Parts: sequence; C-alpha cells; structure tokens
Amino acid sequence: MTLIAIVGATGTGKSDFALDLAEAFGRAGRVAEVVNADAMQLYRGMDIGTAKLSLAERRGVPHHLLDVLDVTDEASAAAYQRDARAAIDEILARDGVALLVGGSGLYVSSVIHDFRFPGTDAAIRARLEAELAEVGPGLLHARLRGIDPETAASVDPQNGRRIVRALEVIELTGESKAARLPERPVPWRDHRIVHLRSVRARLVERLDARVARMWERGLVDEVRSLVPLGLERGITARKAIGYAQALAQLHGRMTPDDAIAETRQLTRTYARRQVGWFARYRDASTIDADDVVARGAELARQAALD
Repeated sequence: MTLIAIVGATGTGKSDFALDLAEAFGRAGRVAEVVNADAMQLYRGMDIGTAKLSLAERRGVPHHLLDVLDVTDEASAAAYQRDARAAIDEILARDGVALLVGGSGLYVSSVIHDFRFPGTDAAIRARLEAELAEVGPGLLHARLRGIDPETAASVDPQNGRRIVRALEVIELTGESKAARLPERPVPWRDHRIVHLRSVRARLVERLDARVARMWERGLVDEVRSLVPLGLERGITARKAIGYAQALAQLHGRMTPDDAIAETRQLTRTYARRQVGWFARYRDASTIDADDVVARGAELARQAALD
C-alpha cells in the first residue's frame, strides 16, 4: 500500500509532478489517484485564483476533494482530515497509489500524522470572535505570541480564524502547547514525502507572473460570478489570497494595480511560510523543482520503490 505526499510552496509545480508520477506508476501497472491538499481548491468555482487543474488538464488521473464545498461553507482541518483519510483508504483498498498533493501545511500534516483535534466550545469561540471583530487579528496574535511564541510563529498574523482557534484550544485544554502539532509526530500510516523547493529568487519571479496571469485570465470576473453565490458571507473563501483583493477591486476599494501588488506580496509571504512548514518534514525527499534532471530521477525512484 502506497501513500505519497507531494508538498512544497505555491508555484513549485506540485500538480505537474503528481501527474507525471501518476503516469509513471501507470506504466508500471499501478493506478495512482490524487487527493487534493490545497484548502482553497476545496471550493466550487474558485478555479483561477487557486490554479486548480481543469478536468482536461488532469490527464485522466482521478482527483479527490476538489469542488466539494460551497463558498459559504467553512473549511476546517478536522473535517478535511476525515474526508482525506477516507479517500486515501478507498484508494489503497483498490491497491492503488494515493498521491496527497498540496501546499496547505496543516491539512497535509493532519492526514499523514496521527494528530487528534481538540473539541470546541461555543461560548469561548463566540467570545474570541467578538474580540476579533472589535480589535482585529493583530492584538489577538500578540496575545497568542505571549502565551506560545512557537504556535504564533506558525499562524499568519492576519488569519483571525486560525488565531481564534489556537486561543480556543489553549483555553479549553489549559496547555500552552495544545494548539500546535507534536514536535515528533507519529505517522498515521506508512508514507513517503516529496518536497519540491525552488531558489527564492526564481520562485518569487514565478509567483509574481502567476498573479498577473490570474488577473489576465479573469479572476475579477470569477469573483463577480461568486458574489451572488455568497462569497462575501463565506468565513474562509472570501479571505483567500487574490479573492479578497479582487473583491476589493470589484467594489472600488482598490485599483487593479493595488490589488495585484497586494496579492503578490501576500503570495510571497505565504510561500515563505510554506517553505518553513515543510522544512520540518525531515524524512522528505527534497528536490530542486527547477532541476529537470533531479526531477526526472525522483519520479523514476518513487515509481520504482513499489
């Protein structure tokens, strides 16, 4: 039974690598299927800004957990863990190869590691969300940093939802470390990890070009089509990088140039955080995503291991 996680920062070519690997397994007589691990690709209609592969671009490789949420739904790592593991179990039961592909670090870790999510408390959550609405994420993040600097370092200071959840877990459990993944996680099941990395300068150049293409390909029109479906009511979807800026442009709060510039900056920052997250996967096979020879060799090696 084979589970391979393909991880890396935005723009490192994870989707193409996964498809190439699926085809390599196919030539060896094994069927490989992709399980999405990008939180924003869970949403129906959020295609351009998430670089979601179209059906034609998937080369006939089955994909799971794409387009499973409405933009008004709240995504959660706990629900994702349940659904992704169910999909993986089904693939492995067919003697297939499960390729867990994406850059949402918490989502990937929640699947491959034996991580149990603490419960919730409606009263604590409501109080913290009221504080968030009143004072903004900055002060709550500072509070989290004072309690547990390591957890705070792994949470985007502007991600109010993640900050609230971390503070809720800490308050519920009474343990400052309760909101972070274990330092030495136990595997959920046997797996391998391929970590695609790029030199920072090359990655930034690609990310900037990618953001420009998002606008050229009609991200603002995509957002316009999602507004009647409730995008602005969505807790998670409306805050996605690129979508929040396109919404601001759509409502005249940002010029196109400013929206693109802010999206580029946020994308670079997110990519830096992804690199830091996946660097903790010490047992990963790390390759230069821009090295064609190394990439090909890793594809052959992974396919030959089974």
